[in-house]
Amino acid sequence: MSFLNDVLQIFLKYSPQLLQGIGNTMLIALTGTLAGLAIGLLTGVVRTAPLPVHGFVRFLRRLLNGLIACYVEIFRGTPMMVQAMVIYYGSMQMGLRMPVLVAAVLIVSVNTGAYMGEIVRGGIMSIDPGQMEAGRSLGFNYAQTMIYIILPQTFKSVLPALANEFIVLLKETSVSAYIGLN
Repeated sequence: MSFLNDVLQIFLKYSPQLLQGIGNTMLIALTGTLAGLAIGLLTGVVRTAPLPVHGFVRFLRRLLNGLIACYVEIFRGTPMMVQAMVIYYGSMQMGLRMPVLVAAVLIVSVNTGAYMGEIVRGGIMSIDPGQMEAGRSLGFNYAQTMIYIILPQTFKSVLPALANEFIVLLKETSVSAYIGLN
């Protein structure tokens, strides 16, 4: 009984800071997940889109795919703590002073976007190619086929991985303490 009483006393003493910390954690995790999903959808769809047959547009698409691949490899291959310090303190060195909470959301969003991009890309690639052919035979263009046929099936298949990524992200928000967020 004494232990529970001690825990209750500590909680009541520090409850404003604890509640603020829980609020910051949920804000960073939810915002980071939603922004990361948007980045992931964009990068996943771009990386799975077919290349044009020839011309300058093909060169630009290959360049864009290469840049996205570099982004994914860099942000998945380095620790989030290093990314947080480079982005936050690097922006300060360039004269850009952003609030710590905004920096934390930005860091988490960009990091999560790299992971979500690979999750979405894998989900799109898991859909049978016949689904794309069926959409095209119905008269849909590529974008319509992706929006109405491929992406709903992709979302259904990657939902467990997205939920898992949210849980991982919820734990990784503690990295924001390295840039000064309580």
